[in-house]
Amino acid sequence: MEMSQIALNQGLTFLAWATGIVVIVVAGFLIKLIIDLSALAKNLNQTSILLNDELKPTLKELSTTLSSINAIVKNTDKGVDSFKTAVERTFGKTKLISESIFGGIIKGFTTVYGMFAKSKR
Repeated sequence: MEMSQIALNQGLTFLAWATGIVVIVVAGFLIKLIIDLSALAKNLNQTSILLNDELKPTLKELSTTLSSINAIVKNTDKGVDSFKTAVERTFGKTKLISESIFGGIIKGFTTVYGMFAKSKR
């Protein structure tokens, strides 16, 4: 039994050393991972600060541009409305004039026709 106890003791000692070495290696990789993640977090923070500083003026310019475009569209809409009103007035007057001219022409033809019809009887 003494031989089996020595073999068991050596096996357990080897297992303890192997486990210790594996734990040390894994701990080293975990420490390296934590350091890299910390550096990544710092870089992300700096990137977000940089984007925030760079996007504020761009958003202000975009807002100014959109308000300018909105003003142009409103002015164009007013111009189109005034043109539409002017065209409607012009066509309204033209319609009245053409109706009176057309009515006068028809009245003239009926009068002339009536004269010729009476003269032929």
